[in-house]
Amino acid sequence: MKPDTIVLIHGFWVTPRSWEHWIAHYQAKGFRVLAPAYPGFEAEVEALNSDPTPIEQLTVPAIISSLQKLIDGLDSKPILMGHSAGGVFTQILLDHGYGACGVAINSAPTEGVAVVPLSQVKATFPVLKNPANRHKAVGFTYDQWRYAFTNTFPEDQAKATYERYHIPASGHVFWGSALANIHPGHADSYVDYHNDNRAPLLFIAGENDHLMPPKIQRSNAKHYKSKTLTEIVEYPGRSHLMPAQGGWEEVADYALDWALGHS
Repeated sequence: MKPDTIVLIHGFWVTPRSWEHWIAHYQAKGFRVLAPAYPGFEAEVEALNSDPTPIEQLTVPAIISSLQKLIDGLDSKPILMGHSAGGVFTQILLDHGYGACGVAINSAPTEGVAVVPLSQVKATFPVLKNPANRHKAVGFTYDQWRYAFTNTFPEDQAKATYERYHIPASGHVFWGSALANIHPGHADSYVDYHNDNRAPLLFIAGENDHLMPPKIQRSNAKHYKSKTLTEIVEYPGRSHLMPAQGGWEEVADYALDWALGHS
């Protein structure tokens, strides 16, 4: 029996609102679609920009626990799709035995993926330039958003997405991810690359993504040494905010068709 539920997991600097097109698209195809917010992110974008306290208090274990509780309440395993940091959470959930299959779109890297392209350094500099940001919620200016998220968007669309989707990100979580390969022991982004019981996983990479370039996705995929299926596909001309970029329907349909074919 094929999955009838899709769980969409958002990334940093955005909320579940960033999935709005995909939610309606998949619902129109008859699927139950869940797009959960991180703990404390249930407020609207405008409220989180006004009071970023929930962002400052965010932790990865709390996110994973919340997502696992949601999935535990379902009658059957869903399709998991995650964007950016949501791609990491998708990988962690699959490693923990959750999900019929997973799709990671422009995913941030899991522990052990040490590739750091120059464009990523520039895109993340607003957060990493100051160690004090580890205790803050750190937002992007429009120009920073334009470079990191919407570099191939038309100008009017780039501005519209900034106004509609942008919120600050957790400096604590982001710094923890950046230091994951330095600190001893497993970090919050750890997965078992040799887990033969993990469900199939697809990476979707955007050719022109500055924040999480394709070489990160390729390196992440190559880290998996298990017998279960891991594939990667790259879309030309796409930026980081692929779920909201023109032509998103093509990506959404490919992701769904792949998931249904491998679950």
